[in-house]
Amino acid sequence: MRVIGLRCLSVALALLPVPAIAHHGWSGYDSAQTLTLTGVIRESGYEHPHGHVKLEVPGKTWHVVLAPPTRMEHRGLSSSMLAVGTQATVVGYPHRTDPGEMRAERITIDGKTIELR
Repeated sequence: MRVIGLRCLSVALALLPVPAIAHHGWSGYDSAQTLTLTGVIRESGYEHPHGHVKLEVPGKTWHVVLAPPTRMEHRGLSSSMLAVGTQATVVGYPHRTDPGEMRAERITIDGKTIELR
């Protein structure tokens, strides 16, 4: 009987709501410092929670965090536009502690500018 009680208690505890943990916050980026980078896409990802590209600029390769895929698609930025070898310009904010990462506010590819936020 005691084992059944412990099992019931375990199941009940497992079903209690647990607060969701956010995957990140934007406070890690310095919105007081705007960067504009133009370079060549060397890697891209079009997945949740956010798309990303590795943008090679003279002297450095940046990890650029983009918007969620659904937002990019709705605003006209398809995954094919982020193909490796494509030239892109991104405007955004550098990460406060990772000198190789930025969060993009907008991206321009083939003369088309897409707002990401």
